[in-house]
Parts: sequence; structure tokens; C-alpha cells
Amino acid sequence: MSVESGHRIIPVRSRRDLRRFIDFPFRLYKGSPWWVPPLRVDVAATLNPKKNPFFAHGSLQAFLAVDDADRVVGRIAGIVNGNHLRKYDDDLGFFGFFDCVERYETAAALLDAAAGYLKDRGLRVLRGPASPTLNDTAGLLVEGFDRRPCLMMPYNPSYYEEYLLQWGMQRVMTMLAYYVHARYVQVDRLRRGAAIVHRRNDGLTIRTLDMSRFDDEARIVRNIFNDAWANNWGFVPVTEEEFAHLAKDMKPLLDSRLATIVEKDGEPVAFSVAIPDVNEVLRKLRNGRLLPFGILKLILTLKLAGTADLRIPLMGVRKKYQGRAFDVLLVLATTERSIEIGYHGCEMGWILDTNNVLKNLLASIGGVVDKEYALFERSVDS
Repeated sequence: MSVESGHRIIPVRSRRDLRRFIDFPFRLYKGSPWWVPPLRVDVAATLNPKKNPFFAHGSLQAFLAVDDADRVVGRIAGIVNGNHLRKYDDDLGFFGFFDCVERYETAAALLDAAAGYLKDRGLRVLRGPASPTLNDTAGLLVEGFDRRPCLMMPYNPSYYEEYLLQWGMQRVMTMLAYYVHARYVQVDRLRRGAAIVHRRNDGLTIRTLDMSRFDDEARIVRNIFNDAWANNWGFVPVTEEEFAHLAKDMKPLLDSRLATIVEKDGEPVAFSVAIPDVNEVLRKLRNGRLLPFGILKLILTLKLAGTADLRIPLMGVRKKYQGRAFDVLLVLATTERSIEIGYHGCEMGWILDTNNVLKNLLASIGGVVDKEYALFERSVDS
């Protein structure tokens, strides 16, 4: 994409500018064999305070960079996450929805705008990308540029990291996406491990999600998730409204056989959810619109051809049961059922680079690191 000599940063205020904010990645990545277009309606809903429960406690301001010909050459959002501030009280805000042409000056101006938005609200640190939270599409791709991203995972050019570092940001966390192929997964090792777990823990049962009680099951999963991740770096509890919103979006993709709940003496204590990687289909909808024919293509492809791979976006074990290898039971159940159904493999991620227990488990059963993501931060006054 060519760039005029100058640029200016404007806040998104009008419907026209919101459309341009949503449209820009479609022009930036036009012709890319790896970028997967999001559904425009989903992006619009994420940015809509009337539709996204995030705005009950958070706020954001979107910005555009436009050149001398009034063409959009970049975008970003400054984000205040109220629940993050309530938990950590660290004067930290976020940036997200960051995309930019290959020009450092434009990237720097966008980052300045996001930092200024946070500074005006009394915050001192900028972290990201998170669009708009770490429970949404988050992280910057730093390794794995020659592969298609999995569902709900970001894709970006390699120069983004260079620009963030040049602007003065530092990497504060690395996240990994592991890929486990059905052909190479060590199922026998998982079975042996699961047998040991059962011997050491009486009263364990494993069941699938009961779709007839979907709302109740979603509340169970949310409670485990918030408890399991409470002490993890950067984690912010998911509100009931946010999780209900996420569950509603996931429900059409769910196969109850691939949503596993582990119970101890009848109490749900661990869970995992695997969903088809529909990016295999969405990559063919290059304009990000389902209508007029895209919805038919999406439904027919999923129903008739299916997808080759899965992704596990959610997993957790209650804190008081962590260290007992209950995650082995979850991985085994998902592996056996996915192979039986006919899936080729599964991406698990992202996984914090500090989570050595899960990293070691996945490596021991044949998993490999397929992509690497990172979060960056800097003082807004630097």
C-alpha cells in the first residue's frame, strides 16, 4: 500500500470513520495468503457499547492515521479496562486494534495517540495489544508469519514488533501456541498418565457438556475458569455478562463431545473446550461479509466438509486441585474424541511461557510450538 508524504491522527467519532476503522485491515492485508478476515459484523459488535459487555466497566477511543490524500494508513485504540484497574490498581491501560502501513513514523504517531488517551485519564503505563481485553484477540505475532492463524488468534506483519521496540516498548510476556497432530500425539502416554491420576484421586468422573442445560453449564465453566486463572499473570476475571456473551458466540460451533468437565465427588473441578478452527472457512470470505452467499458457504462447509483442526481456547483446573495432573484427563479426553470424530490436529493456546507444567505436558505427548505471541508495554511518559 502506497503512502503519501504526511499523515495526521484523527479520533473516530462518526459512522464513516468507524467503517474506515473496520475496513482498513482488509486493504492492508489484501493479497496476503495468511491473514484471515474477521467478520465485519463481529468487529462492529466488539466496538459497540450497546452490544459488548466490556463497556459496562471499560472504555476505548479509536484513532485513524490518514495521509495527505485522506486515505487511512493506520489505526489503533486506547483502552481503559476498569476490571483490570480494580484488580491490580497499577495505573495501566491498553492499546489494541493496531494496524499500520510499513512506516515507523505512522506507527509512532498512533502509539502516541493511544498513550495520550490513557495519560489524559490518569494512567501511567501502556500495554498491548489487546482488542479490547486479554480474553479477546490479544498478543502480537512474533514467530510464525508463514502460517494461517487459528480462530480468535491475531496475525500481523513482522515489522510491528520492530516498530513497538523502536517506540520504546519492552516485551513483558511471551505466549505460545502449541500444535498437536493426531498422527504424532502420544496417546498411550496420556492414558498411562490418566490411569495414575485416577489411582491417586478417588471419585473422579469425566463427562461432556450437557447442551440441554447450556446456560447452567456456561456458569460452571466460568466459575472454574475465573478460579483456575486467578493467580496467572495479567488475568482479569470474566464477568457473568462477558462470559454469557462469549458462550453465545461459541455455542453454534460447539460439539458437546469436545467440551469436557472433570468432577471430583460430583463437584465440577476442571474443564476444557475445543472448537473447530473455522478460520479454514473464513479465509475464503475475503471481504469479511457473510451475505448474500457467505453464510450459506460457511454453513455448508462446516456441515458437509467440516474442518481439519480444532483449537482449545479455554481450559482450567480449580486452584485447590492444581498440581494433581487433572489437565492430563482433559487433554486425553479431547484427543481421543477428536481422533474418533476425524480431526487432524489441535492448537492449544495461547499458553503463557511461564506455564512450565502445561508446556512440559504438551511437549511430552508430541506437541510442538507452532506460533509465538507477545505483549509489550511502556510508560506513557517515556
